[in-house]
Amino acid sequence: MIVCIAFYYIFSHFQNKKTDWNTLISYLDFTSIIILLLFSISNWTLEILKWQNLISYFKTISFLESTKQSLGSLTASIFTPNRIGEYGAKMLYYPKENAKKIMFLNFISNGSQMVITCFFGLFGFLIYSLNFTLTKSSFWINFNLNNTLLAFLGVLTFLFILFYIFRKKEFYGFSVQKLFTKTKEFPKQLWITNFQLSVMRYFVFSHQFYFLLIIFNCNISYSLALATIFIMYLFASIIPSIQFMDIAIKGSVALFLFNNFNIESWKIVIITSLMWIFNLVIPVLIGSHFVLQFKPQKT
Repeated sequence: MIVCIAFYYIFSHFQNKKTDWNTLISYLDFTSIIILLLFSISNWTLEILKWQNLISYFKTISFLESTKQSLGSLTASIFTPNRIGEYGAKMLYYPKENAKKIMFLNFISNGSQMVITCFFGLFGFLIYSLNFTLTKSSFWINFNLNNTLLAFLGVLTFLFILFYIFRKKEFYGFSVQKLFTKTKEFPKQLWITNFQLSVMRYFVFSHQFYFLLIIFNCNISYSLALATIFIMYLFASIIPSIQFMDIAIKGSVALFLFNNFNIESWKIVIITSLMWIFNLVIPVLIGSHFVLQFKPQKT
């Protein structure tokens, strides 16, 4: 339902609007494509290093093995909500007795990236809102964003209360209290490295989006562009969706946010589509090779 609404929102933006799709090729040259590929390679290299770092908690694996597990699990989880299938896919690479460890490490990997996304998303809200307040323009935008921020903080507070109430409730052998205890016991150096790689990865794909804004001659300042990108990734992360349809969620959120700067809708849709192709479709195609070559771990 969410994906359908997102697609409809995008479609409604192009009704009765003339879009010069033929000019797309003039914005993308060979150099730009190479730079976009380098951004994507950096993005996934950092994700692979994250997994290699975390798995060293109990086993040392090579960069190539970490690549197989990261891209293979991405491909296997592509049609599951918010990549939840990745938890099960990565467990297949290890004996059954390590299943809980893999789930825990995957939780740390995804959880740390989510914390970074929330932190910079809230920072983006501040810059975005402050800009419209200082310029005394688009009052309704500022008002709606502040209300959205308050609603988000309200939901976050509610979830914290919910987690606290049910902290001892176990689910597949895990509970909030057990996860908190395990998290405190986790090696400090692995934590630090994991967060450093998460921050670096976040800035890589955020600046890849900004680079595309430059390519398509979108008239927006660096600070406002990054603030908007941060908010977009925050919304896209908390809205439940199937990863393969992530383009619809990010596309609709990006349209809503960037439309306030009079940036043409077709440019935003193309930019989010290119981000989707370079950071999801291409890695999934590579991961498909690893899935086809996959041999279950013997217990």
